[in-house]
Amino acid sequence: MALPAPNLDDRRFQQLVDEAKRFVRQRSPEWTDHNVSDPGVTLIETFAHMVDQVVYRLNRVPERHYLAFLDLLGVTLFPPAAARAEVVFWLSAARRETVPLPAGTEVATQQTEDGEAVVFASVADLPIVPCELTRLVTASADGEHVDRGNDLAAGRDVPCFQARPAPGDVLLFGLTGAVPRCVVAVRLDSRVEGVGVDPRQPPLVWEAWTPDGWRECQAFEDTTGGLNRPGDVVLRVPAGHVESVAAGVRAGWLRCRVVEPVEGQPFYSESPTVRVAEVDTIGGWTDVEHAETVFDAHLGVSAGVPGQRFRLGRVPVLMDGPPVVVEVSSVDGWQEWSVVDHFGLSGPRDRHVTLNATTGDVEFPPGVRESDGSLRAYGEVPAKGSHIRVPRYRTGGGRSGNVARGAISVLRSSVPYVSSVENREAATGGVDGESVEEAKVRAPHQLRVQERAVTTEDYEHLARLAAPAAARVRCLAVGAGTARVLVVPHATPDTPGGPLRFEQLIPTDDMLAAIATHLDERRLIGTRVQVEPPFYQGVTVVARLHSTGGAEVEQAALAALHTYLDPIHGGETATGWPFGKPVQYGAIFAALQRVPGVDLVEAVRLFPADPITGRRGQATERVDLAPHALVFSHQHQVTVVEP
Repeated sequence: MALPAPNLDDRRFQQLVDEAKRFVRQRSPEWTDHNVSDPGVTLIETFAHMVDQVVYRLNRVPERHYLAFLDLLGVTLFPPAAARAEVVFWLSAARRETVPLPAGTEVATQQTEDGEAVVFASVADLPIVPCELTRLVTASADGEHVDRGNDLAAGRDVPCFQARPAPGDVLLFGLTGAVPRCVVAVRLDSRVEGVGVDPRQPPLVWEAWTPDGWRECQAFEDTTGGLNRPGDVVLRVPAGHVESVAAGVRAGWLRCRVVEPVEGQPFYSESPTVRVAEVDTIGGWTDVEHAETVFDAHLGVSAGVPGQRFRLGRVPVLMDGPPVVVEVSSVDGWQEWSVVDHFGLSGPRDRHVTLNATTGDVEFPPGVRESDGSLRAYGEVPAKGSHIRVPRYRTGGGRSGNVARGAISVLRSSVPYVSSVENREAATGGVDGESVEEAKVRAPHQLRVQERAVTTEDYEHLARLAAPAAARVRCLAVGAGTARVLVVPHATPDTPGGPLRFEQLIPTDDMLAAIATHLDERRLIGTRVQVEPPFYQGVTVVARLHSTGGAEVEQAALAALHTYLDPIHGGETATGWPFGKPVQYGAIFAALQRVPGVDLVEAVRLFPADPITGRRGQATERVDLAPHALVFSHQHQVTVVEP
């Protein structure tokens, strides 16, 4: 429990006025008119108002001291984090030369009447490399390779797999070169259709060769229905695509592989064929971040004394990327000073500085007077007259960068041959900088934990420090000596009031690794830590409502269900569905009844569902959740009828 702060003066405006009037009666009894119309009373009220403002500022002194004590303890504000997204740059047409996109290429969302556009910049150079098909090879599951180039050139139908396809059969496409981070279109034509498969769910997977072996290519579009009809397959080639040798030919290889069908999935009874096969590069993909890079920021000129402080012009500084360095001019060129958390471990010759990411203050090492009168240096001091600069740092970030899928659609930089841009997944990871009030709440927890994880609350607190981009963190004690840390990332629906997609709720490997590393250094010896996403229990609501609102009420009811059954912002308090809390019939009934325009909720049915396979269980009035589980909205159905 926090200690109560003293109220140095609790008098208010009216109390000051009354006190002044009592003093007037004692010192000037001849003054009898104390009404507000009297000019003297007006003066009393004026000075009382001024004193009230002084008292207010006086009572702010303990808060200022509190913040000063936090500063002495090394409690600083956390800077914001920048949202990141993967963006596809679509070419206006296939090119025969490489289209370069330099790092820093800017893209943005559409500017609206309600706010400015959110600007992103690419984090690395992206060469969009052209390619053509040079080889077409079929390989059976037992390893027999057949070059089909001559058959293709003669216009004959080429069987993609064995006469009776089997899992492991592949169709290999040899390209003129590797096309890492590119989007390619595989155009196929045939007069003979494969038999047996469901065109919407073919047992096929597309892969590219990388130094780590075959890696899956995401299929943005497949109009061939599993090689069953003429069409295009648009593939996202992974970043590690390299040339390799297959069937005695060196090329950039892609392949289409037959996989084992899942339960209930139709399989090929005959092999599909192709008569025409072409491959072109139609775009490229890269990561962008909601940040701006500042180059060659000049801080000033050194005075040659310890403890110098300079300030960057653009704040806040993002610290979740490449480390920031400070350069000092010398006769030998520019020397680098590294950014450290503190000078406690710095020696006299160490080139260290500290950086306050929130204010942009860059501080050089101090000199401390020892008891014997000597001056101890906690780092090297730049020579007098030396110029100081920061060659590169990033600024920006914040929660506004967490835009929905498809929101990034404007190319701000001029890039030839690029017709459009698109983010196929929502941007994630954007976190606002910490406020002073949030730091005041965090400080007691930080002092209590002291960088050691003992209780479940300690694990949750340290996990949030390691990954500010995590929306929710929950720690469960699993048996003796095992802590299970559940992590939920920030996610944004593709449309306002729409559902979250399942893949949005899975934290990235980098986030899980950062939390695991941070906790591993601070756990007790013998304690085992598991860092993973929670289990998501799908729930499908089927409801029948009475209303005259028609489609508008239906959309509002669906939005209410998605909002209420939201693992991040749902529940009764809109702070996220509680872990392990069951979904009950009465709560859903009440949520639908609150929708504007609903006259009557006629019927509500709940179904447990698997968000991965889409299978639905039996209707029930209560869907129980395990302690490590959260709810997930899955394909609600609302019918609105007129009363």
